[in-house]
Amino acid sequence: MSVDFSHFTPLSSLAGGVLIGLAAILLIHFCGRIAGISGIVAGMLTKQTRKEGWRIAFLVGLIASPLLFSLFFPLPEITVHTSWPLIIVAGMLVGAGTRLGSGCTSGHGVCGLSRFSRRSLAATLTFMAVGIVTATLTGFWLG
Repeated sequence: MSVDFSHFTPLSSLAGGVLIGLAAILLIHFCGRIAGISGIVAGMLTKQTRKEGWRIAFLVGLIASPLLFSLFFPLPEITVHTSWPLIIVAGMLVGAGTRLGSGCTSGHGVCGLSRFSRRSLAATLTFMAVGIVTATLTGFWLG
């Protein structure tokens, strides 16, 4: 294995991590809520209260951030070499997994681990193990 140093971006990666952490801190401080994307989206789709405006603001910020970034810096080119049916099935499996795991990697990995949640530790270790096994098997089958 080798590192592709032409795409090694420690400073922008650090800045992104700091911004994610800051967003999580601000959300827990001002709203008392965990910054897990699957929970935020699920809450928008199921709850009908007037106090849920923070969910809309969070998601608008999530979508608007790269658009704002692109005004000052070029976005990386993204190419996906797979079919739409496979992407849709993968997305549905991820959605089912987040429901089974009571949250997504952002909620468990960023917020849960920082609160020393044992459930989040177990979930994050499971996410990572399954991801490593899946990537290894996929590479083996396609390689």
